[in-house]
Amino acid sequence: MLRASNILRNDPGRRRQMVRRPLGLVLLLLSVGLLLTGCPKKPDVGQAGPTAVGPQAGVTTPRPTTPAAPAPKAPETLVGRPAAPREAAVAPARKPDAGGESPLKDIFFDFDRAIIRADQQTELAADVAWLKANAAARAVVEGHCDERGTAEYNLGLGERRAKAVRDALMAAGIEAGRIRTVSYGKERPFLLGHDESAWRVNRRAHFVKE
Repeated sequence: MLRASNILRNDPGRRRQMVRRPLGLVLLLLSVGLLLTGCPKKPDVGQAGPTAVGPQAGVTTPRPTTPAAPAPKAPETLVGRPAAPREAAVAPARKPDAGGESPLKDIFFDFDRAIIRADQQTELAADVAWLKANAAARAVVEGHCDERGTAEYNLGLGERRAKAVRDALMAAGIEAGRIRTVSYGKERPFLLGHDESAWRVNRRAHFVKE
């Protein structure tokens, strides 16, 4: 030991070399430690979702929603349906016949038809009841048409309509001698006009007292 210390004291270069060796060893060990440890990995920062990596993995960020447009207001509905309006009474366009107006109700027909409609059965039943209650009464059934078609054709159509009503009365028990028929075709309209509002009124069998 004394010899080694004497050598180091007498040889400054060797002394400096021995001091440098431990320092280099320390630096080498620190470098190896840094390489093994590596740099710390930064946490992923981004939108969380099913494929996200990091603390927010598996957390779904809700997307902003656009407010829904208000539903259209439902139209107001009527409480109960209004009944279909009945045909308004129309004043005749001609003067009453000499025999006078009858309490019997008119029977209306469809275009170019001489068949009594189902909706006219109530009026027909009322006529039968009145004739039975007034056994001495006699009546003329006039057949009328609207303005469409020739005069000759409408005379025949008016006659068929008048006879259809007379036959219905007879089938209900009214004597044939109490009912007479006549056709005026389109020559004596009850309502002047050139559309359906007038035509539907003129297609009728009209009663006149004898």
